[in-house]
Amino acid sequence: MQPTPRAPRIHPFHAGFAIAMLAVTALTSSAYADDAPSPCAALKRIVAAAPAGFAQLTPDDGKGVAQPYGDDAQCGASKGSYQCSWTPSGGAGSSTAALQAVAADIASCLPDATHDVNSPARQHFYIGSRDARTQITAMPAGANKVKLVVSGK
Repeated sequence: MQPTPRAPRIHPFHAGFAIAMLAVTALTSSAYADDAPSPCAALKRIVAAAPAGFAQLTPDDGKGVAQPYGDDAQCGASKGSYQCSWTPSGGAGSSTAALQAVAADIASCLPDATHDVNSPARQHFYIGSRDARTQITAMPAGANKVKLVVSGK
């Protein structure tokens, strides 16, 4: 009968070193993660600013909504609304496809929103009671742009 081979024994120092190296690798690899603004974080920030008239928002606050679909977003607050428009690029394809993708983001990021218009030309949601309603509309803006408008009372 042959003796069974034994697995080599790992010295506790080496085991601790291996665990420490794995932890360092995990921490440093996160530095390479996508640091792009989240569409959900941007949408929630914009909707939360509606009751105050969007005064605390900057043009950069809305770019996270557009960033997955285009990199030329122009955003800003005016006359009781916050608007962003951009040209769909990359995987977003046409403005119709980008419009549908933005609507999907709105629906998933804002589960309290009611989606009352779903068409190729317009996506409309609202949050809140009739007297304090926040409206969210996504629509084509010209032949090759998408526009998002959030307005509140």
